[in-house]
Amino acid sequence: MEFFVTACAFLGLGFLVWDCVEVGRNDAANIVNAVFGSRILRRRIAVAVAGVAVILGATASTPVMETARKGIFDPGMLTLKMAIVVYISVYLVDTVLLYTYSAFGMPVSTTACLIFELVGASMGLYGLSIVHWNKVGTVVSAIFISIVMSGIAAFLIQRVFRAAIRDKSQDRQTILLHGPWIAGLIITWLTWFMLMKGMKGVELVKVLRAETIEQYGATLALLVMWGGATLVVHLVLTISGPRGTQYLFHVLAVVGMLCMAFAFGQNDLANCASPGLSALWLWRHADQTVRVATEVAIPRWALFGCGAMIVMGMFTRHAQRVTRAEVNTGSQFDRVALYAPAWCRAAARGLLGFRPRAAELAPPPALSERGKKIHYDALRASVIMAVSASVIALASGRGLPVSTTYVAFAAVIGTGLADRVMARGDADLKIGRAIWVVTSWLLAAGIAVVATACVARVIYHLELVGIAVALGANLGVRYYAKRRADAQEERVHLRAGTRADDMDEEHLDRPPAGEQHQTTPTASGPSEPG
Repeated sequence: MEFFVTACAFLGLGFLVWDCVEVGRNDAANIVNAVFGSRILRRRIAVAVAGVAVILGATASTPVMETARKGIFDPGMLTLKMAIVVYISVYLVDTVLLYTYSAFGMPVSTTACLIFELVGASMGLYGLSIVHWNKVGTVVSAIFISIVMSGIAAFLIQRVFRAAIRDKSQDRQTILLHGPWIAGLIITWLTWFMLMKGMKGVELVKVLRAETIEQYGATLALLVMWGGATLVVHLVLTISGPRGTQYLFHVLAVVGMLCMAFAFGQNDLANCASPGLSALWLWRHADQTVRVATEVAIPRWALFGCGAMIVMGMFTRHAQRVTRAEVNTGSQFDRVALYAPAWCRAAARGLLGFRPRAAELAPPPALSERGKKIHYDALRASVIMAVSASVIALASGRGLPVSTTYVAFAAVIGTGLADRVMARGDADLKIGRAIWVVTSWLLAAGIAVVATACVARVIYHLELVGIAVALGANLGVRYYAKRRADAQEERVHLRAGTRADDMDEEHLDRPPAGEQHQTTPTASGPSEPG
């Protein structure tokens, strides 16, 4: 068994790098959706900027990682061999699960996947008694509540902000009147998010939080913060002239993206790093109990390296596919390049039959100076980031687990419903896609539990042969998923009249020939030939 444990320890390090890239493909790719969808920044630039924040957040994260994930199972009940098999099994399932979802452009939560994979692996080796089912119930209910809360909050806030701004986000007088209090609210939410979630481990932030929110109460502290931010924004807009009002919401959306990216790097790193680190720790400290391995120390250089691997995944073809699919789901354009099963589209048409007839509130569909579709304006992009950050901060302040992916997707759908863009054009496809994504989240949980339990049993009994079999199955599923996903992309783009070349960003989301829209200046740079 000693050779098997040693082999698993080093395999765990290799799987760690692999899983970091897969997390970047899917989970981290969702961070840039709002900025990319509103064409504030080109995707590669947005990923590069967000990537810096992810690496900084990862480097600044706590050097002691929790690997039992909210105490959902009791690692002290496992033997050394069982524990190391659990962590290897989690990687073998997680990498192929994330890859498959990314290939089909489907967002999925690495937090939720890891939790259910740990449940499946530990349950498959020891039985039902090892799982703390009350903790699992708390995790599932918290994730579900955060999704509903994000969607409802995004709908209400977007409707209020849109009622004030309408389609005059480039009108100086309108922005001077309503911009300061809206921007003040967004800045307050983002600041609260960074204090409660993004930088909660930084000593200076701990002192600041203790002197403000904890001493005077969250309500009073947030009201004072809102008033101060409103005054500062008003002064800045008055001094900066027309360019200040033109790019106010662009700046807020980028700041929101940076806050989310930093917090993701700092808090979600354990999702991909902790199983491999635990396997290595168990090998080096085989004389100690397995329970001690639930908190693993990690040097700063390793944190930096894990963050860099996540950023590498954000630059991949499948990460771009995830980003584009989510942006198209909430697009204000009539024609979108999306896939949804027939039953999802039928359900969507049934729901659309109950909608009231009303004009949409969003600005008319427009193209950027580079001829790219602006799927939603900068106001909506800033609301998506602010609402996502606020819900995550609220959950984190109460010690509840939350999924960045699920919250961000719910915010996109909520703001789209508020602007009534989900009920125009390919409405059944947009809403059907949302139904399909939520359904896939439930499927991911079941797949994670069953697949990891089976893989853990195979590896535990067959050892290295079992790992070889599981790895072969992993690669086989990846190959099959890639072929099916690429074929689906071709069909989707053929129907929508756009190109299916994911790597050619210059041609992504071009409107079909003959479809004309007004051109709107963005912060993505000067006009370039298409």
